[in-house]
Amino acid sequence: MGLKMHVAQGHRLWTLNTPRVPAGVDDLKVRQRLLAEHDIEVLGGFGPLAGQVFRIGIMGPLSTGENVLMLLEAFEKCLRAEGYQPAASGREAAAAFYASHGS
Repeated sequence: MGLKMHVAQGHRLWTLNTPRVPAGVDDLKVRQRLLAEHDIEVLGGFGPLAGQVFRIGIMGPLSTGENVLMLLEAFEKCLRAEGYQPAASGREAAAAFYASHGS
């Protein structure tokens, strides 16, 4: 989607993703829209990261490929609704990754 990640590659946790909030986007509005329209709860940053990152947990029974694709599609839709224009589809990129890795 063209989002920058807060944590450098090689230091990230598989279960927690922290993409940076794009300039001009209100993270609270995106998170509220995700919850209201898709029943998906994403947390925001706290302390010095308040309003700067999304905290997206992918763990347990929710960590299936199907659920990750659903999250990415909903997240992109909500970002677009708040004015962000993704560079590419996160869902399509993840689907291609899963297809190439037999998942």
